[in-house]
Amino acid sequence: MRRQLLIVTLLAASMLQVQAQVGKGGISPDMLEQIKQGYQGTAADKALRNAIAGNDLRELSVNQDNRKAMDTHFSIRVESKGITDQKSSGRCWLFTGLNVMRAKVLAKYGFPSFEFSQNYTFFWDQLEKANLFLQGIIDTASTPMDDETVKWLFRNPISDGGTFTGVADIVSKYGLVPVEAMPETNSSEHTGRMAELLSLKLKEFGLQLRDMVAAGSGEAALEKEKTAMLATVYRMLVLNLGVPPVEFDYVCKDERGNPVATEHHTPMSFYEKYGDKQLLTDYVMLMNDPTREYYKTYEIAYDRHRYDGKNWTYVNLPVEDIKEMAIASLRDSTMMYFSCDVGKFLDSERGLLDVDNYDYASLMGTTFGMDKKQRIQTFSSGSSHAMTLMAVDLDGAGKPVKWMVENSWGPKSGYQGHLVMTDKWFDEYMFRLVVESKYVPAKIRELLKQEPVSLPAWDPMFGPEE
Repeated sequence: MRRQLLIVTLLAASMLQVQAQVGKGGISPDMLEQIKQGYQGTAADKALRNAIAGNDLRELSVNQDNRKAMDTHFSIRVESKGITDQKSSGRCWLFTGLNVMRAKVLAKYGFPSFEFSQNYTFFWDQLEKANLFLQGIIDTASTPMDDETVKWLFRNPISDGGTFTGVADIVSKYGLVPVEAMPETNSSEHTGRMAELLSLKLKEFGLQLRDMVAAGSGEAALEKEKTAMLATVYRMLVLNLGVPPVEFDYVCKDERGNPVATEHHTPMSFYEKYGDKQLLTDYVMLMNDPTREYYKTYEIAYDRHRYDGKNWTYVNLPVEDIKEMAIASLRDSTMMYFSCDVGKFLDSERGLLDVDNYDYASLMGTTFGMDKKQRIQTFSSGSSHAMTLMAVDLDGAGKPVKWMVENSWGPKSGYQGHLVMTDKWFDEYMFRLVVESKYVPAKIRELLKQEPVSLPAWDPMFGPEE
C-alpha cells in the first residue's frame, strides 16, 4: 500500500511539473483579462470595427491629405515607346532587362515600335535553370537531405523569377529575337501551371540522381542521365512555349510603319546588331542593404541562371550614392534596371508609390515603426519587382523629388503603364540598380576588385524579382 501511495504521489508531482512547464510562457486567465483591455468597446472602437468588418483595409486607410493631383512633370526623362505586359508571370526581371536594351534600339534606329521576344529568352532561361538545379543536385549528392543547400535546391528547383543576372547569362549565350519571331503563348503569359509541373518533374529527377550517386555511378553515367532528363524538360518547354527559332527574317519599318528592308538573322546575329554586347562586362550591380556593411562587395551562391554563368558581385552602398549614379545615367538618356518592394504603399489606380498614401497607424490606433534595416532583418521587406528607371525630377538644388519607372503590367496599369515614386519612398523601398560602368565613379569601381563576401543562397537579398 505504501509503495502504491508513493507511486501515486510521484505521478501527481510529475504531472504538476509538466503542467507548470506547459503553462510557462502561455496566456494565463489573469493575463487574458489584461489583454482584453486592448479593445475598450468605445463608440469609436465600434465604429472602426463595423467599418473594417465590411471593407478593404487599404480603402479605409487612404490618406485623404495625400490625394492632391499627382505631379507628372520630370526635369530629366528618357522617352520610350510602348508598354509591355508580363501578364500572369514572374518575368519582370526579363521584361525590364530587355526594355533597357529596347530603349537604345528605339533611340538609335527611330523605329515606330520595337520589342524583343521575352518568350524566346524565357525558354532558354527555363532550360538553363533546370540544368543548374540538376547539376547542383549532382554536386551535393553526397551530403544529407537535411543539408541546408540540398534543402534549398529542392525547395527552389526552378522559377520564372530572376534578376538582371539572368538577362546577361541567357542573352549572351543564346542571343535575341524580335517578338514576331517567337510570340507569347498562354503558358508564357500564365506560367503557374507549367512551373508546377516542371518543379515536380525536376524534384523527381533530383532524387534519381542522388540514388545514382549513392549506388556508385560515375561522372559519365550521371552526365548521360542528366542529358536525358533535360531532353524531357526541353520537350515540356516546347509544348508550352514553342520551338525557339534558329533563323528568321526581320522586317525593318520607317517611322510611319512602312517596310523598308528585310534582314535575315540568327539569334546571335540579331543580338550583335540590336542587343547590348557588353552585358557581361560593362554593367555594375548596386545594392542598398542597410543590414550589411557599406562599401563592400557581396556574392550570393546560385545567384545566376546558368550553371556555367557567374554569381554576380554587387556593391552595397548608401542610397545617396546610388541616386547620384542613377541621375548621371538619366542625364545621358540611359535607362536602368531597377528593383524594389513594389507592393508597399502602392496606389495602383494612380500609379503612385508614396509612404504617405495609406495611414494604417491611425486606422489601427498603433504605430508601425521599423526602419528599412529592421524590415529586412525580419523578412518584412525585400526586392520583389523589377522595372525600368526612366525619369527623375530635380529641385532647384539638384536634389531628387520624385522618380518614374516604365513598368511591365500593361499600358492601362498605373500612370499610363508607369509608376511614379516619391524620393522618400525610393529611400525606403529601393533595393537594386544596375548601371553602366561609365556612370560609376572610379572609387566605386575599385571596390569590385575586393574579394566578395560570400552569402548563402537563402540570403534575403537573393529573392528573385517577379
